[in-house]
Amino acid sequence: MLNKEVSQFIAAHDLLSPGDTHLIALSGGADSVCLLLVLRRLGYQVEAAHCNFHLRGDESNRDEQFCIDLCRRHAIPLHLAHFDTRAYADLHKVSIEMAARDLRYGYFEQLRLSIGAATVCVAHHREDSVETVLLNLIRGTGIDGLTGIAPRNGHVVRPLLSVSRRDIEEWLSEQGEGYVTDSTNLVNDVKRNKVRLDVIPLLQTINPSVVDSIYQTSLRLTEAVRMANSPVIHDRYQGDTLSFAMLRSEASAEYVLWHRLAPLGFTPVQVEDMAAAIDGRPGMEWQSSTHIVVTSRDALVIAPLEPQAPQPVVMPEAGTYLISSGERLKVELAPYTPDMPISRDPLSVMLDATAVELPLTLRRVHQGDRFTPLGMRGSKLVSDYLTDRKRNLIEKRRQLVVTDARDRVVWLVGERPDHRCRITADTRRYIQLTYIRP
Repeated sequence: MLNKEVSQFIAAHDLLSPGDTHLIALSGGADSVCLLLVLRRLGYQVEAAHCNFHLRGDESNRDEQFCIDLCRRHAIPLHLAHFDTRAYADLHKVSIEMAARDLRYGYFEQLRLSIGAATVCVAHHREDSVETVLLNLIRGTGIDGLTGIAPRNGHVVRPLLSVSRRDIEEWLSEQGEGYVTDSTNLVNDVKRNKVRLDVIPLLQTINPSVVDSIYQTSLRLTEAVRMANSPVIHDRYQGDTLSFAMLRSEASAEYVLWHRLAPLGFTPVQVEDMAAAIDGRPGMEWQSSTHIVVTSRDALVIAPLEPQAPQPVVMPEAGTYLISSGERLKVELAPYTPDMPISRDPLSVMLDATAVELPLTLRRVHQGDRFTPLGMRGSKLVSDYLTDRKRNLIEKRRQLVVTDARDRVVWLVGERPDHRCRITADTRRYIQLTYIRP
């Protein structure tokens, strides 16, 4: 019965191919012994790998010898590795548990590549997945954390996830196969052991089938995540502007935001705040290590963080000036005649040279900067002008201006020149400024 259950699970999740070699992580415990022998029984080509971490004295050596004897008896190739786990933990300033995990999976991947194996098979079963759900719930988690252990993570696969510990032990008993027990698993000194030895037995006094109930719930949540991650949903949110109207139409805006923004390094708390802000609070912002998100009037806007804001560039005379990242500003001075066409390019402006006092400076907009937009009377705050133009907070902060020697804004780059510097019938000499992108 267990053979059939494992075979169906492998097929359902496309975990193993019969023609490939599969590396089995063999500890000597019931789970890994069952995994090795079941896959062998199902006709897969398997090799085993055992790690001796030298953490339990004679018991560690006993486990190694058991694996040697088991594989010799079944004519299964076995690879052995020895580690000074405590020295590794001290060197890398990590816990013993984390050190053992790093060493184990690092070795398995190197060995997999060396022998040309398609997968590394580990023996997590149903209770392991339920323990993971409970641990994540205790720590605090999103819906992904309630889906338990995934059947596949890259080249690491888990063919036994659908079977219980009892199923495993009964199958080994039927086959007349023994196994060893890690005594550290019987002491509630770490979180997972506390959940296994204390929490789950307590929950079973309320519901004897609690492990199956939690496992089935995790499967339903896995389906919910799969639906939420469907291309239909994700394709709508791949741009850098996330419409409030679209987000409000979703059953869970917070969940959509989490899947869009978690890969950019944003935390659950930040995403929760963003979801609350879609009811209309412009001017809010959040940062991860690589990106910034701000609220505009009708959307969340995402942008990469700048490695370094561009420094002001002083331009005392005609020439081409390097700004940053290959961007340049070209300054030209020439006589003007009334028959000359006026540039309509937003990135190239013509100004009356007599109205502009050199040197010019290209810089980011400052708080309090004012100018008189072309065609208007009276000055206006640059920030108000950009607000009227529906520019978001990021665009406002990154807006470039050109000022003259008296620190007057003569050009809002990409927008408008100052009306007082415009070309008129009296203009005899002009300055042309051209912003050049790479």
